[in-house]
Amino acid sequence: MNWDQIEGKWKQFSGKAKEKWGRLTDDDLTTISGKRDQLVGKLQERYGMAKDQAEHQIDEFSHSLNDAGVTSEQHKSHKAGY
Repeated sequence: MNWDQIEGKWKQFSGKAKEKWGRLTDDDLTTISGKRDQLVGKLQERYGMAKDQAEHQIDEFSHSLNDAGVTSEQHKSHKAGY
């Protein structure tokens, strides 16, 4: 899933982000508001990781949303021509 889709549905995906990165607070997730660069910064701050490591984890997170079938309904609608 590309980041624009995640950003557009951040309220839906923020719970999954909190599951993955439990040190992020609800305030952090609100502040991030789907902005990838904000998430990178918060991961660096909360976990003390390098920027490239944070970006790698975010890439894995976005791929995991696809793997989990989060967008399966969108794909079904697209294939059906809706």
